[in-house]
Amino acid sequence: MGDRCIFQPGCVIGGDGFGFAPFKGEWVKIPQVGRVVIGNDVEIGANTTIDRGALEDTVIGNGTKLDNQIQLGHNDRVGEHVVMAACVGIAGSTSVGDHCMVGGAAMINGHIDIPAGSAVGPATVITGWGKEPVQKTGFFPSMEGREFQLTSAMVTRLPSMRKELKALARRVQELEGIIRSAED
Repeated sequence: MGDRCIFQPGCVIGGDGFGFAPFKGEWVKIPQVGRVVIGNDVEIGANTTIDRGALEDTVIGNGTKLDNQIQLGHNDRVGEHVVMAACVGIAGSTSVGDHCMVGGAAMINGHIDIPAGSAVGPATVITGWGKEPVQKTGFFPSMEGREFQLTSAMVTRLPSMRKELKALARRVQELEGIIRSAED
C-alpha cells in the first residue's frame, strides 16, 4: 500500500477472486495466491471490493480514484490517475491504462486491455477493445432475450447499412434524373 491513500468504510482489499474450475461435475476452488498492490495517492470508495490476484498481483496505479461499490476482479491492472464512478464491475485479468475514465455502472468483461487515455461511458458494457484509445458509450433498454440478441446483432451492422443506404439513395437520384431526361 502506497502513501497518502484513503480507504472508505466497508471496502475489502485482497479477498479471494472468483476462481473456480470444473472437475468431475463440480466446481473446485483455485487458490488465489497473488496480492493487491496499491500505489500512492489512491482513494478507494465505500464498499468497493478489490480481489487479490490468482497467481499474479492485482495492481492499482498511483493517483487512481475509485468511487463506491466498485468490483475489481483478480489480476486486474488499473493504471495511474484512472477515475471510476460508482458500481463499475471489471472481471478478472483486465488492464485499464493510465488516465482512463470509467462511468458509473459500466461492466467490463475479463481479459481485455483498455489503452491509456480511453473512456467508458456510464452503463456501458465492454466485451472487447481495439488498440487505440477511444471513448465507448452505449446501452440498450431492457427487452426480451431473443429480441435483444437480434437488435444487438443489427446494431453492430448499422454503420455499414447506413453507407449502403446512402449509396442506394444516390443511385435512385441518378436513375430519376435519367428518367426525367428521357421524358423530356
